[in-house]
Amino acid sequence: MANQDREEKTRQFLDMVGQSDNIVFFGGAGVSTESGIPDFRSVDGLYNQQYDYPPETILSHTFYRRKPAEFYRFYRNKMLCLDAKPNMAHRKLAELEAAGKVRAVVTQNIDGLHQLAGSKKVLELHGSVHRNYCESCHKLYDAAYMLESEGVPRCGDCGGNIKPDVVLYEEGLDNQTIQEAVFYISKADMLIIGGTSLAVYPAAGLVDYYQGDKLVLINKTPTPRDSQADLVLQESIGELFGKITL
Repeated sequence: MANQDREEKTRQFLDMVGQSDNIVFFGGAGVSTESGIPDFRSVDGLYNQQYDYPPETILSHTFYRRKPAEFYRFYRNKMLCLDAKPNMAHRKLAELEAAGKVRAVVTQNIDGLHQLAGSKKVLELHGSVHRNYCESCHKLYDAAYMLESEGVPRCGDCGGNIKPDVVLYEEGLDNQTIQEAVFYISKADMLIIGGTSLAVYPAAGLVDYYQGDKLVLINKTPTPRDSQADLVLQESIGELFGKITL
């Protein structure tokens, strides 16, 4: 019975995608874990041997200012997964955009895998590891420079500290990115939410701007918004997207 229910939900999802031509995808860490990028919040025994503070503390603006060397030790080890490749979900979203069905990808991830897969309209709520800037002269640096640097990365021109263009805890989101996300979500005929527990605000609050009747939640564990969704699938997002045919 459970299998039948699963197949029925998959068929419903594929039908919805087929009927829609203004799809917005809203994604979180679960999209990237299938590319081998660990969720930085996961803490195990090994983590506790390596670090004296929880991830949320290290990735805060206060910690970045007070203990930059420790911040960068964590950042290089845990946040710069530059060998990761896009998975089926990333690739299929890019295909759907090229086919005129997906209008925008709104992501909480900072790994740039949507762009690597070919997506053009990607709204990065939390920034990107691929953009880094000198806090003094604003010269830009790529992720490889950050990975190869030691201690606190310094600008080659002026010697200033280089900061990743990622939103740390205690920092606000970029207003223009938020406004664009609200615009696309409010106009969408289908909103697919994938790989996020919808626990991080204000990003999770963007869901409230959707006005349509095809709200789909794809996550391996329940979310606080399951009761609001028109369809809930507890599936691997890559496997599910792999079944979409154009």
